Amino acid sequence: MEIDKVKKAVSILENSSEFAALIPEVRSNLVMAVEGAERIEQVIGIPGRITIVNGKPRSVMEPDFMSSSHMARLVLSVMKHDPTKKSALNMKYDPIILEICKKLGLKVSSYNRAQEPEDVKNVEGSTIQWGVETAIENAGTIPDVIYHKGAWGKEPMICLIGSDAVKVAEMGICIARLFDIRKNEKVKHSNMQTTV
Repeated sequence: MEIDKVKKAVSILENSSEFAALIPEVRSNLVMAVEGAERIEQVIGIPGRITIVNGKPRSVMEPDFMSSSHMARLVLSVMKHDPTKKSALNMKYDPIILEICKKLGLKVSSYNRAQEPEDVKNVEGSTIQWGVETAIENAGTIPDVIYHKGAWGKEPMICLIGSDAVKVAEMGICIARLFDIRKNEKVKHSNMQTTV
């Protein structure tokens, strides 16, 4: 059952203090569509999203259907090209995170929200579909990671895409641990420079 996978995936994220550093200002959501999903009602997410409590990721509520229209649209758009890519997790934008994703061998692509056509902007909920189509076109394949650098009033974002919620969560934790190592190396390096 997809809902059980999402529950397990949330538990994986909640047990990683490192992942808290990857949660964006708008908070994270983890979604997974049922087999053959075509509508947002067929996508499971976290109502209220995943936030940070005492330095650790915490889901506000239990996973349920109809819990993230943005992330649901992203997964449904990807599934039109590859029905096996049924899950996604959003993380904050950071060039180091993208660098880590590339080093892990993940296919990374992006879209520029400033280039979004007016007719797309004017239709509620169509930005995500346009963004996914643009990122796929730019990559010439289905990416594992889609990102954008934001726009007026829109936070930059990285979305990790995979076959199921558990695999996506595990990859998210892997990225978070490597990000934590990189961050600590930077701090050590700057401390060494100030003491020299």
